[in-house]
Amino acid sequence: MIHILNLHKAFGDNQVLRGVDLTVNMGETMVVIGQSGSGKSVLIKHIIGLLKPDLGEIRVDGVDMTKLDEDELQGYTKRFGFLFQGAALFDSMTVSENVAFGLERYTDYPSEEIEGIVRESLARVGLHDVEDMMPYELSGGMKKRVGLARAIAYQPEIMLYDEPSTGLDPIRADAINDLINMLKKEMGVTSVVITHDMTSSFKIADRIAMLYEGVIIEVGTPDEIRNSRNPIVQQFIHGESHGPIKTW
Repeated sequence: MIHILNLHKAFGDNQVLRGVDLTVNMGETMVVIGQSGSGKSVLIKHIIGLLKPDLGEIRVDGVDMTKLDEDELQGYTKRFGFLFQGAALFDSMTVSENVAFGLERYTDYPSEEIEGIVRESLARVGLHDVEDMMPYELSGGMKKRVGLARAIAYQPEIMLYDEPSTGLDPIRADAINDLINMLKKEMGVTSVVITHDMTSSFKIADRIAMLYEGVIIEVGTPDEIRNSRNPIVQQFIHGESHGPIKTW
């Protein structure tokens, strides 16, 4: 479904991605872990086309996203749903207007159909009778759910999640994990999740990839990652803070 080949990206002298190779299979949830500042968010923004690489390819169903012009890319990325780290709701819009934003802008659906899609999308993430609320009236967990409802309104084939549990208490974070698993089961979406939360990773992942110093150093099932013999992986998943990250 998604094939990333030799991806490089630098910002000035800061080389963030140094040759990332990763394959995400159709229908699976791939979790990418790594320290803060390791380039996880940069990677996911390349997948959806918000950033262009300095070198490398990102193939979705065999199509190299990096070679598409703006119009082609816009058409192709409608297959994606994207949950931003902070939900990225428009403060001046109601919940309903936030969820409907993309549908009104990029489709020809009549208003009645859009209203139905909005209600259905909110119901899927466990929200009812919130359409007229403003973002400032919502808790952090509710904002994430509204952001997720907006992302799935298109019935995407691919979901991208940027730190979905960040800023949430453990109970609300676990509710988001349940939603991610539910969407995979009900909609059959292929998902890429960027996180440093190992509890979430082990609950939602089919496979886990660790990004370290700009490259993927290990990919495996949750059990394979738990039992990895790589000291860098072990230090990260156990949250050891003493001393620098170990090297080989």
